[in-house]
Amino acid sequence: MLIAVDIGNTNIVLGFMDNRTITHTYRMATSSVRTSDEYGVSLLQFLQLSGYKITDVDDVIVCSVVPSVMHSFRSGVEKFLCKSPIIVGPGVKTGMAVRIDEPKSLGTDCLVDCVAAHALYGAPCLVIDMGTATTFNYVDKNRAIIMGIIQAGLQTAARALSGNTAQLPEVEIVAPTSILAKNTLSAIQTGLYYGFLGGIERVIRQCRAEFDEDFTVVATGGFGQVIHSDSELIDVYDPDLIFKGLHIIYEKNTH
Repeated sequence: MLIAVDIGNTNIVLGFMDNRTITHTYRMATSSVRTSDEYGVSLLQFLQLSGYKITDVDDVIVCSVVPSVMHSFRSGVEKFLCKSPIIVGPGVKTGMAVRIDEPKSLGTDCLVDCVAAHALYGAPCLVIDMGTATTFNYVDKNRAIIMGIIQAGLQTAARALSGNTAQLPEVEIVAPTSILAKNTLSAIQTGLYYGFLGGIERVIRQCRAEFDEDFTVVATGGFGQVIHSDSELIDVYDPDLIFKGLHIIYEKNTH
């Protein structure tokens, strides 16, 4: 069994994978003050909840966009699971070229998403990850990432709105039933939702205008679940894209 780990700015998400089948997923808050013992104990608890033993774990692979967490998390894996995790980064084979001005600046989560999207849904493709930040990456026919766009995520925008105004509260992110908002909460929810959806679709349309080829739009991330069913421009929504990409990268580096 492989443990695939995505360390993001808000959450650490773990997928337990039997071959390419995801058997269990778990989520915990990302915290730079959590110790290696705390991470290790959490991993053991998740294993127990899933009916696994330490000896069932073949390996651990990690992608992270939070360097401050890595020392404690890696130490927790080594101490409690007796495994040296594979960290996606320089020296790890991905099969994907990165052709942007500063390749090292590309988030490893974006890279892993693109590896999975290319392998599962073909190229060219536009990969959209709707998390704390919303990222757009384009993979061409030559298996190269040639474009990257970053915008605020839906929850990030909501927190910025409530944090920088005196009377507007933070709201739950939901798809509105109507554009006819009649109170403050629904006014915020409706504005955030349609503003975010409109931004996503505008980027897709601009890509259609500038790229002289057809491509598949693949979405992932927590807020993709809210958005994808309301847009005809998104072809595929895959909530487990990053786990699938991590498994593909693991196979490239161990077989």
